[in-house]
Amino acid sequence: MARPLIVTADRCVACRACELACAVAHSQSRNLIDSVLAEEKLGARLHVATRKGKTAPIVCVHCKKAACMSVCPVDAFERESPEAPVLPIPEKCIGCGKCVEACPFGAITMNGDGSGILKCDVCVQRLAEGADAPACVSACPTKALSFGGIGGKSAAATADDSAA
Repeated sequence: MARPLIVTADRCVACRACELACAVAHSQSRNLIDSVLAEEKLGARLHVATRKGKTAPIVCVHCKKAACMSVCPVDAFERESPEAPVLPIPEKCIGCGKCVEACPFGAITMNGDGSGILKCDVCVQRLAEGADAPACVSACPTKALSFGGIGGKSAAATADDSAA
């Protein structure tokens, strides 16, 4: 599968706009002010990491042979095809953390209360509603993140499909 999110690490300035946009896009209200006023716990599905003085967003690469899927004891992940993104099924997750340990990229984290996980879903709902890219990509001011498309389709083809 082509990587849906492409990272150009040398462009990342650690502003964390991607994290905030992701957290808001997955909030109940999808609005930062409303989420804050409702005291909603926000959680990003990616994170910016610093190693040896360099920063970069850590994102799920939606592996063809996804370790997270194979170790999950309750099948709390799904994908429509080998070319589709690996999607979490939150209502099935028991919070065991096996997928967190199995991910070779460190792209899965536990949620704030440890009852489940936070993992990139490539903003499939946002894309289905007509957005051109996941929230993190749209928010990145330096274009350190770009959208490569999903399901074997380029970003342009994905946008064309959603418009049809």
